[in-house]
Amino acid sequence: MTQALHWQKSTFSGGAEGNACVELAASAAPAALHLRESDTPDMALSTTPVALAHLLEGIRTGAPYQ
Repeated sequence: MTQALHWQKSTFSGGAEGNACVELAASAAPAALHLRESDTPDMALSTTPVALAHLLEGIRTGAPYQ
């Protein structure tokens, strides 16, 4: 049995009309984060919390990809 994901819109998506939003959902076992764009809800990227944290830190600091 698969668990339904509870999608939340990013607060950085703004108030634009339409579905120009990034959405995030979490699943417990195994721990995973899922990202999608509102305008393409059938396509999602799944990753671990640690991997996403490293990506975001690299974006914030401008670190080169290794």
